[in-house]
Amino acid sequence: MNSAPVRKIIHVDMDAFYASVEQRDNPDLRGRPLAVGGSAARGVVAAASYEARTFGVHSAMPSVTAKRKCPDLIFVPPRFEVYRQVSQQIREIFAEYTPLIEPLSLDEAYLDVTENLKGMEIATEIALEIRAKIKAVTGLNASAGISYNKFLAKMASDLNKPNGQAVITPKNGPGFVEALPVKKFHGVGPATAERMRRHGIETGLDLKSKSLAFLQQHFGKSGPYFYGIARGIDERQVRPNRIRKSVGAEDTFAEDIDDLDEAKAELRPLAEKVWRYCEAHDVTGKTVTVKIKYSNFSQATRSRTVAGSVSGIETIMEIAEPLLASVFPLKHPVRLLGITLSSLNTEASEQKPQLVLQL
Repeated sequence: MNSAPVRKIIHVDMDAFYASVEQRDNPDLRGRPLAVGGSAARGVVAAASYEARTFGVHSAMPSVTAKRKCPDLIFVPPRFEVYRQVSQQIREIFAEYTPLIEPLSLDEAYLDVTENLKGMEIATEIALEIRAKIKAVTGLNASAGISYNKFLAKMASDLNKPNGQAVITPKNGPGFVEALPVKKFHGVGPATAERMRRHGIETGLDLKSKSLAFLQQHFGKSGPYFYGIARGIDERQVRPNRIRKSVGAEDTFAEDIDDLDEAKAELRPLAEKVWRYCEAHDVTGKTVTVKIKYSNFSQATRSRTVAGSVSGIETIMEIAEPLLASVFPLKHPVRLLGITLSSLNTEASEQKPQLVLQL
């Protein structure tokens, strides 16, 4: 790494994207606690405005919980087509500066501006320009993180949210990581953070104290990644054609399901939606995963990989139905089912990020 030129990576993250679009388009919603999602008893918050977040409302929270935390919370249904249109506007702005753009979702992306189309030398100035253009074109605020690798750029974008940016330099990167709780690391979820805690790892400094062999033993293929980021090192490249990992669909039911035949019937529309997308984008895959979320919000997944490729809706169903049946008899009724097709194997899939389709 010492002989290579220092990279200049920007992570741009829109602020409360879905909710901000709704507040932009409806002045009556501005300054008010807002949740994008279903308000019914079985609804889930897809996004929350910053006014709602002050009450502890956040994405993926059940709507009834969100309403309990914030009685004045306003629910609006999602408009994904509008969000996609705005996202495209933002991508076009990115493309004015660099072709090295790696979208993570509709509202965030990595940009490698080490050699950029504007010939600008200072990445912080590029980030300022991009954020200003996003505001001028869309009326929305974006935050940004600037650093010499993807991990630290991602971490930096959260430091001055909303509508701000932060820089983590090569000189400050290792020290920044050492002081950070591992539960705040991008890529370390609650389960991994708890496993780390059991091994005495609660900060970046604790993580740095562990050998590569130890991390590989206890965290498998993620071990080398954790070993690197504990030292402020992340050699992952910004990949414009990031390979798609999966395509899936899921549905939350109006009433819990406890009958196997009824649950199997609910799988078909999910399989149909997944396969429609596969046909439209010339995508297929080898692994079918069924996701089951229970009434107590615990969940399970069951997967099967075939030797060839999944060839259609009926093949998906032939695989998915026995996977679903394997969790019966139930300890708790089912509130959500999902089907995901992964191990995708077409060049067309390389042009699009991971997608989950909500019914």
